[in-house]
Amino acid sequence: MAGKSLIIIPTYNELENIQLIISNILEAYKNNLDILIVDDNSPDGTGNIVEELSKTNGRVFLIRREKKMGLGTAYVTGFRFALKNNYDFIFEMDADFSHDPKEIKNFLKAIKDHDLVLGSRYKTGVNVINWPIKRLLLSYFANGYTRFVTGMPVCDATGGFKCFRKEVLQAINLDRISSNGYAFQIEMTFKAWKKGFKIVEIPIVFNDRIKGTSKMSKKIVREAFFMVWKLRFKSILGFQ
Repeated sequence: MAGKSLIIIPTYNELENIQLIISNILEAYKNNLDILIVDDNSPDGTGNIVEELSKTNGRVFLIRREKKMGLGTAYVTGFRFALKNNYDFIFEMDADFSHDPKEIKNFLKAIKDHDLVLGSRYKTGVNVINWPIKRLLLSYFANGYTRFVTGMPVCDATGGFKCFRKEVLQAINLDRISSNGYAFQIEMTFKAWKKGFKIVEIPIVFNDRIKGTSKMSKKIVREAFFMVWKLRFKSILGFQ
């Protein structure tokens, strides 16, 4: 479709995955689609690999940050890059193949008629592979809890595979986004929904990472638990 797309991939110690995920995306989508890696000074040298790739491929970009600062701020950094460079469609995507690059074409098709496309693990049942049952239940019920508190008509508000039109990011005050992890995903979707943008969920199959280490923590879960109430009360008071 017409328009430039940018895939934003935040990384921290993704040496085992990063080169392969980049090559898979570039080979599958040869036109009008670039990749931005936002690396939090990975000790394993992830950023160095990306830097070398960027020297030989003009579709690969790297932003290095001085230390581990979190998923949310990494995406905000990427959003600012996308807006500055006039990309039309901006993706969030993980580096570990839990998000299948083959699905990108389905997002690009759906974004033609919508403003925000969410890759949903729960739109058509439970489409998650190889997750421990404890984590699956946590994710599933966290999304039910989010729907109950915020009123958002979304099955998977905590997922991290999504595509924004640039107009959505332009309308959201990125200076006020400070959350990370689940909370960041909820906050971005909630703000887009409250501003009246057209949101659609498309089903995806989520595969747990094979290589590398998950970044999930109790702190991320706690932040999301309280964020939904914060969003609801701010909405009631008219703050966005």
